[in-house]
Amino acid sequence: MATARTIIKTQVGIVGGGPAGLMLSHLLSKQGIENLVVESRDHETIRNTHRAGILEAQAVKLLVDSGVDGRVLTVGDEHEGIDLRFNGESHPLDFTELVDATVTLYAQNEIFVDLAAARERDGGDVRFSSTVTQLMDLETETPKFVFTDESGTEFEVHCDILVGADGSRSFCRRQIPETNRKDFKVEYPFAWFGILTEAPKSSKELIYANSPHGFALISQRSESVQRMYFQCDPNENTDNWSEDRIWSELQRRVDGPDNFQLKTGPIFDKTVLKFRSFVREPLSHGRLFLIGDAGHTVPPTGAKGLNLAFADVKVLFEALDSFYTSKNDTLLHGYSDKALKRVWKAQNFSYWMTSMLHTPVNADPFMANRALGELDTVTSSRYGQQYLAESYTGWPHG
Repeated sequence: MATARTIIKTQVGIVGGGPAGLMLSHLLSKQGIENLVVESRDHETIRNTHRAGILEAQAVKLLVDSGVDGRVLTVGDEHEGIDLRFNGESHPLDFTELVDATVTLYAQNEIFVDLAAARERDGGDVRFSSTVTQLMDLETETPKFVFTDESGTEFEVHCDILVGADGSRSFCRRQIPETNRKDFKVEYPFAWFGILTEAPKSSKELIYANSPHGFALISQRSESVQRMYFQCDPNENTDNWSEDRIWSELQRRVDGPDNFQLKTGPIFDKTVLKFRSFVREPLSHGRLFLIGDAGHTVPPTGAKGLNLAFADVKVLFEALDSFYTSKNDTLLHGYSDKALKRVWKAQNFSYWMTSMLHTPVNADPFMANRALGELDTVTSSRYGQQYLAESYTGWPHG
């Protein structure tokens, strides 16, 4: 005889307990809106999944002003610009001088730690190690979903609003009928080979390098741990790369007449990061709303992924706040259109940065030289520099 499901009733059910889902949960709880978060991974797995994070000033403000934690200000590393490097020469862009804005380097797993701690501190209901198996009644006033927790107990959640914040492989997204959705995507013929290394910073600012050998990003993590990437084949095997080979490859992609040298050290993490451009339209169906990677993904070149997710959260939170305080669903109906305006701006910027900085896989000399011409145009024009700086540091929320 099958065991009956335990029924849970809440106002907002959130599938996905990464930064986007937890931030929405945090904001809703501050307004007295009941919510439940269900996440398939366990806390420690997420905490130990190293992912870079470059936060726009507005994302930093959202964390701090909402009372999550101030660690982003004390541990995070504020950056005033980036360095575009091509033809072996560096071209610094000063964001503060160009657009009076900065970004903050703060790893995504650290943001997760802060948000998870804030939800625990405030008595939030977050169920880790719990798998969602079914979504139901999405076009009714009481959407539902079923999940099984770590012990094998099955629950059925009844809510007013259901939010899919379950990442790029979103289960929620797949439950929207094909007749009610349209997908837009671009697959890239390259990936990033990423490393974490115990080494001092090689540069004050991040270096985005275009070279005949392929793209490289000289990023950072802290004063003693650095993150770096170089363009590679999506099927590259990290086991084939020794430390000496990795450092040699990174160095040749930043070599130039100025004899710039990377600061090296032991490598303790290697990964191949595949990526694509993807947008689902619309970002809602009935009472189901998608936020973050569940609805769209961007190449990491433009540093927009987490910032877009937080922008989605802000738009949806304001719509939900209006829905519960004034019983007005106008903003909820407008969520997808409003969020997508920013999504497509970010898609354009991310695609542009990716195309301009990566070396064509087929070694097409026209495309390679065209990209160098574009880099020269951007760096030699104040207007070009301002466009890149404004897009990188983020457009106003509104």
